[in-house]
Amino acid sequence: MLEKKILRELQEYIELNTVVLAFLSSEPIIIEDVKQNALEEFITIHREPSFAQVLFSFVDKKGCSDSDIYKKAGIDRRHFSKIRSKSDYRPGKPTVIALALALELNEEETNQLLGSAGFSLSNSDTFDLVILFCLEKRIYDLDEVNQALEYLHLKPLIK
Repeated sequence: MLEKKILRELQEYIELNTVVLAFLSSEPIIIEDVKQNALEEFITIHREPSFAQVLFSFVDKKGCSDSDIYKKAGIDRRHFSKIRSKSDYRPGKPTVIALALALELNEEETNQLLGSAGFSLSNSDTFDLVILFCLEKRIYDLDEVNQALEYLHLKPLIK
């Protein structure tokens, strides 16, 4: 159970770190101007590891078993098996965050894991700020993180 002091700190954290972004329009990139070989070369040079590769490198680095991680993250064994067996599979953002919490990743590592799945944490989103607050305070317990989310009337990560 989170203490009232932590919940007040969470409220202050949200208020201090909420950022409103101004969107700028830009010219669309025209793919026809890019030669096929140059495009393929660019992709080869810039491709980063897949979500599964990043996730399981963290699992190995932390010395955890698969079952420890998926249980702690509140994820079904079959879902976790799908992540392991399908290299191109990308779960939803709440699942990635739950896995990061189960692995007790810091903010940088969490952003690396999220980025490998095509997501990020933003200071303009209250849900993301709650996650950032929990990472900063080293609150990794899924129930406590869900309690913090529910405190601000946000959807919990995983039920």
